Amino acid sequence: MIVLKSPREVGLMRQAGHILADVMDRLRVTVKAGMSTLEIDADVEAFITARGARSAFKGYRGFPATVCVSINEEIVHGIPSARRKIRDGDIVGLDLGCVVDGYYADCAFTLAVGPVPAVVQKLLDVTRESLDLAIKECWPGRRLSDVSHAVQAHVEAHGLSVVRAFVGHGIGRALHEEPQVPNFGDPGRGPQLRPGMVLAIEPMTTMGSWEVKILDDGWTAVTKDGSLAAHFEHTVAVTEGEPEVLTRK
Repeated sequence: MIVLKSPREVGLMRQAGHILADVMDRLRVTVKAGMSTLEIDADVEAFITARGARSAFKGYRGFPATVCVSINEEIVHGIPSARRKIRDGDIVGLDLGCVVDGYYADCAFTLAVGPVPAVVQKLLDVTRESLDLAIKECWPGRRLSDVSHAVQAHVEAHGLSVVRAFVGHGIGRALHEEPQVPNFGDPGRGPQLRPGMVLAIEPMTTMGSWEVKILDDGWTAVTKDGSLAAHFEHTVAVTEGEPEVLTRK
C-alpha cells in the first residue's frame, strides 16, 4: 500500500532533507585523499546529531554506520573502515539518511576526489542527469514507470548500464515503503502518481555490465566485472504542481 503524506508529514521530511542537503554540501568540501572512510562517517554522524536528527542507517537491519561509503567499483552499502583510505582519482559514493520526529529522508551522490578521466566524469554526469530527468516526471497523473524509464533511456543512450538489483522506494515513517522505484522499464505503467506520494529515486549505473555481487561482509555490492559505478539519490515529494526535491535547498 502506498501511503500518502499530509503537508505536516512532508514538512518534517523536508526538515530531514534539508539537513541532508547541508551534509552533502559539507562532504563536497571535506572529503579529501588520505581520509579514512570511518572519519567521513564519524563527521556525518556528529553533524546530523548536532542538528537534532538521528541517523537513518545506523542499526538498520544491522548496518553498523551512518553513511554508506562506496568507492570505485563498489555500487552501494560500503561499510566505513579506519583501514580504508580515500585516494586521488577515486570516485566515492556517499549514501546517507536521517530521521526528524519519526520521518525519514534519504540521499546519495558520487564525488570525484581529484582529477578523473573524462570517461569517468561522464559516468558521474550522466547518472546525475538521469536523476534530474526522473524527478521531472514526478507530476500528478504520470505513471511510476515514467520515472523509471527516464533513468534507463538517458543512461543507456550514453552507453552506460543501469543496475537492476537495487531500486528506489517510497519513504516516510519508514526508510523503505511502497512503491519500489526501479531505474528501468517501459513508460506508462504502474501506479499513477498522486500528491502526497514521496519517493526516494536513486539511479545506480556502471561503465560495464549491470550485474552485481555482494562481498563477504554481507553488505557491500560491487560490479561483477569490476567496472566503475555511480549512485545519485534524492527524496522527492509529488505535489499538486511541480515536484519538490526535499533533499535540496
